[in-house]
Amino acid sequence: MIQLKDILYKVTINAVVGSTSVDVNTLHFDSRQVSKSDVFIAIKGTSVDGHQFIDAVIKQGAIAIVCEVLPEILIEGVTYVEVENTNKALAYMASNIYGNPSENLRLVGVTGTNGKTTIATLLYQLFKKAGYKVGLLSTVRIMVDNTEYKATHTTPDSLTINKYLKLMNDAGVEFCFMEVSSHGIHQKRTHGLHFEGGIFTNLSHDHLDYHDTFAEYRDVKKAFFDNLPKNAFALVNVDDKNGLVMLQNTKAKQYTYALKTYADYKAQVLENEFSGLLLKLNNSELWTKLIGDFNAYNISAIYGTAELLGLEKDEVLRLISELESVSGRFEYLISEEKITAIVDYAHTPDALKNVLETINNIRTKNEQLITVVGCGGDRDVTKRPKMGHIASALSTKVIFTSDNPRSEVPETIIEDIEKGVEPQNFKKTMSIVDRKQAIKTACQLANPNDIILIAGKGHETYQEINGERFDFDDFKTVKEFLKQLQK
Repeated sequence: MIQLKDILYKVTINAVVGSTSVDVNTLHFDSRQVSKSDVFIAIKGTSVDGHQFIDAVIKQGAIAIVCEVLPEILIEGVTYVEVENTNKALAYMASNIYGNPSENLRLVGVTGTNGKTTIATLLYQLFKKAGYKVGLLSTVRIMVDNTEYKATHTTPDSLTINKYLKLMNDAGVEFCFMEVSSHGIHQKRTHGLHFEGGIFTNLSHDHLDYHDTFAEYRDVKKAFFDNLPKNAFALVNVDDKNGLVMLQNTKAKQYTYALKTYADYKAQVLENEFSGLLLKLNNSELWTKLIGDFNAYNISAIYGTAELLGLEKDEVLRLISELESVSGRFEYLISEEKITAIVDYAHTPDALKNVLETINNIRTKNEQLITVVGCGGDRDVTKRPKMGHIASALSTKVIFTSDNPRSEVPETIIEDIEKGVEPQNFKKTMSIVDRKQAIKTACQLANPNDIILIAGKGHETYQEINGERFDFDDFKTVKEFLKQLQK
């Protein structure tokens, strides 16, 4: 047991009714999980307001309520804490109840539209290879040194983050690399965490279903850097015009990386092939198994971060050359028929453009580039025509299909994507709603030496349709169909 007053440290409190010198069991923001002696934090969500469950959780045994608005009727024996922002309060309280585990780690956050998973995962790989105990909080998986846990969100809720950071403390983990999403920053999930560094990758069109404008989306990302302490580092991509914006109010030490402009960590692509990249990184040459300009940016960020965290330059270069690509990020296979199939998570216009341009820079143009792509349902609709425009302009053939339609009608999503196709590219496109059938058709259309790109889902091993999740793996599916062609 811990006393309520001990877990309210750093919380901005407006009023308290009752005693804070009471023993509490644990914290919950999900009313269904509350039991005797628990603290309930009433969060105002996008669809549900936790304040409406205050009466119910008291009946379930809650001993304290943290809320933004005090209920009209106050129950004796229950402590009410009125705060400015319950999301922020939850973040501080979650840190406090787990003993502020981030302070015992060298924690680095990675934010931006594209590249977060790759950078965080490759940094985890690199520091493991360097002999350290390492943690990872990413879209794909959570790692506590060698133990893997399933990830459900890019940035989990504050309680989940601190639970895993505490497990990392217990396992003797020294470094942790964490994806920081705009949703996570906006909902204050990273408040109360002690970051040693922050990395900004890039900013492009995404999540405008959640953030009203691009400026708001940018400013939410910037808030992460605004909150970094002065002994931390901020490493930003200055080839993206928003890179310097991230540094405007930060107290952290400022560093930059780039391919095109002057930067502290400057990369130059010397060779770009399906087998990997030859890079000049500052004044050193290095070969990596990773592919494409976007990975040259990722490697610059990794190199800079490793050096800022104290690793020797020569060791970092050696370790980078050993890194393997991340699941669902430019993951490829070559069939016996010499057909190359690439699976990539590209689900934003910018990411799709990067992947297609990378393929086009490598291929000879004597072969077809067949792209299978869709867009998620119940998400930012404004990016759909842009995805259609990019896919049809940069591919030889395009099959528009379902991604995760969720509660939307798949045909409607595809119609939105098709609106971006220019008249001269109409003949290149076709629509097949069933994703499995779309991938099968791409394999049937492919000739030896052709390239198939399956974009949008990457590492995801499911499809979400009308609230149900069905097993579906792009990589396994294309592998299976290409194998069938060999018979």
